[in-house]
Formats: sequence, structure tokens, C-alpha cells
Amino acid sequence: MTDSQDITASMNEAAITTGPLRVVEHGTTRYTLLGTAHVSADSAEEVRRLIRSGEYDAVAIELCPSRHQSLIEPDALANQDLFAIFRQGKAGMVAASLALGAFQQRVAEQSGIEPGAEMRAALEETQAHDLPVLLIDRDIGITLKRIYHNVPWWQRFSLLSGLLASVVSRQEVSAADIERLKEGDVLESTFSEFAEQSEALYTPLISERDRYMALRIGEENVSGRYRNVLVVIGAGHLKGLSEHLESPLPKEPSQEREALEHTPPRTRWWKAAPWLITALVLTGFAIGFSRDFELGSQLVIEWFLINGVLSALGSAIALAHPVTIAATFVAAPLTSLNPTIGAGFVAAGVELFMRKPKVGDFAHLRHDVTSPRGWWRNRVSRTLLVFLLSTLGSAAGTWVAGFRIAGALFGN
Repeated sequence: MTDSQDITASMNEAAITTGPLRVVEHGTTRYTLLGTAHVSADSAEEVRRLIRSGEYDAVAIELCPSRHQSLIEPDALANQDLFAIFRQGKAGMVAASLALGAFQQRVAEQSGIEPGAEMRAALEETQAHDLPVLLIDRDIGITLKRIYHNVPWWQRFSLLSGLLASVVSRQEVSAADIERLKEGDVLESTFSEFAEQSEALYTPLISERDRYMALRIGEENVSGRYRNVLVVIGAGHLKGLSEHLESPLPKEPSQEREALEHTPPRTRWWKAAPWLITALVLTGFAIGFSRDFELGSQLVIEWFLINGVLSALGSAIALAHPVTIAATFVAAPLTSLNPTIGAGFVAAGVELFMRKPKVGDFAHLRHDVTSPRGWWRNRVSRTLLVFLLSTLGSAAGTWVAGFRIAGALFGN
């Protein structure tokens, strides 16, 4: 598209929108990129006006399937099997998503505007006008995993502490945080402080998603079946996405897109570490008994007490049921010697059996997790805490007891 065509198109669109706009022609398709503010009633109205203009035969939006599902079915978590979430190792990801959602809910309550209102408007209008919806963003879980693997280990603690601070803080969301939400979604605003100073974080959080959305658009329109597409994205992605669309896309976008969905597998060392720890502990017991029966017995007792007490303490901090705390105390020393099952899994299973979440727990979950007290009051979020804190306690117990064994055997 020539500069004069771009200016003319932008002037025509300006009649119905005041948001940042770019028009890109790629092949036979005209893409109108609307940069929206995620906390803005005006952006939602602009989206509605553009779709109602009748100019477009498809609408692409900055959503992944999971976030799209949460928008159209806010109570989707209630339909999931919580025990399956723990069994599949997704408890941490669910807890992180709830923490991000808590920040978003606090913004909504403070500003009176629900973040993502423009995306809801796009979904409502496309349904009303029978237009296809193209979900172009990368799954939030994949993005979180790529962030985690991309940053150095020492920076991971800063990210986790920042996420935790967003949950436990009772302060109002600052004006600066709300302004950042106007440029990016809740994920970007949460980590923007770090992303500005870290290329390792900026790449998976921003630049990879710009490229990913361009590839998804190419996949959805590989045959040029859509001639005029409205692309609704956060204003922070406007520049990057338009630059990718202005350049030739690969003939097979799916190959590069799949590469951007890849999460590095655990290294062989990481996979072998639990088995190695088990072997070392059992070897320590064997050495202790070979030297003296009393020494071996002492090592076994200390292992059970340290591991059991610290893991049970985690459950107690989560305000688990007394039966859960007792079960955690018994299970932790045994599960620590069996890498195929964790203490947190046992603790969460017992807690679900003793205190099965009610319909009201799911209904109030999003609101409850906006405050520290709510995390402990709601049975769903409390079960997640039981899993996480008992797992953390068991891990700490393994290391403390392991060093105690080593000290008793080789300290003198």
C-alpha cells in the first residue's frame, strides 16, 4: 500500500474511531489494525463502531483459546476436575492464572472498567453480525513457561515475588499500573517493570507474541479468503505486528508458529535429580545401619520427623483440615523417596475429600483471590495453597534432612 493510500484509509477510518490505527495490505487482504486500551470504555465502543460499519468480513482478536473460553464462560474452572489438575501438574499454572486474574479484578473494582472490555465487545459484535473470529494470540500458559525458561534462574525469584506481591498487596492499584494496562494486557502489565530492563523477558512476552500473531493471521488467511480483516490488539503490539504483516510471511506459517509454542523439556539432570536424591538418602540409611543400628535408626527417625513436620507445616499454614495435616505428615517422608508422587498431591487429594468445594466457592473464586484472606477462605484456592505449600515444605524437608544425614555420617 502506498503512503497516500495509507493516509486516505486512515482518514476514512478516523470518522468512526479515535484509537491508534494502521492499515496494511498483505497480498489481496487489507488488514486494519486497531490498537486498543485494555482498560477503556472508549476502546470497547470503538470496536463496536468499526464492526458495525459492515466493512469487514472477519475479526482477529488478541486472545488465545483459553482466554477466549474464560471470557465466554467465566465459571469454566467449576467444570474442571481439580484432582486432575493436580495429577497433571497444572496446579502452579492455575494458581498463577488466578493471581493474574486477581490483579485484573482489583483494577476493575477500582476503575469501574473491566479489563478486556474491548475483547468482549468484539466477541459480542461478531456474533451479532455473524462474522468469523480469528483467535491469534499464543496460549498464556505457553507464554508463562517460555518466560520462565528464558530468564536466568536468579531472575525467576524476582518474577515469582512480583506475582506474589500482586496477590498479597492491599494497596490500591497505582495510576501507573492502570496506564500500563492501557498499553498491554494483564500479563504484560504485571511483568512490564522487569521486561523494560530484560531482553530475556521482553522476547517471549512481547516480540515473540507479535510474530506469533502475524503467523496466526497468515494461517487463518493462507488462501486469501478474507479480503478485509479488522485486527483488535493492545496498543503496545501495534507497531510490532504491523511490521511483521508488512513483510512476507512464510508459505507454511504453522512450522514457525509451532516453534514459538515449544517449551524446552526438562534436562536429563533435572529428570534424574529426584532419583539421585532418593538413592543418596537410601545409601545414607544403609551406611548408618552398617556402622551402628542405633545410628541408622536415628537417621530414619530424623528423616521422617524433619520431612513430615515441614510438609505438614506447609499444610497447616494453608489452614488445611486436621486430617489433611496428619496425612501430609505421614505421606511426605514416603513420597520424598518416591519421585513418581509428591506430598502435595496426597495433601490436595485428602483436602478435596475432607472439604469438597461448593458451588459458591467457584462462583466467588475470582473475587475471593483479590485479597490474601480470600485465598484461605475459598475452598478452591485454599486447596491450591495446600498443594503448593505442602510441596514446598516437603522439598525443604528433603534438603534439611539430607544435610543432617550427611553431617551425621561424614561430619566427624
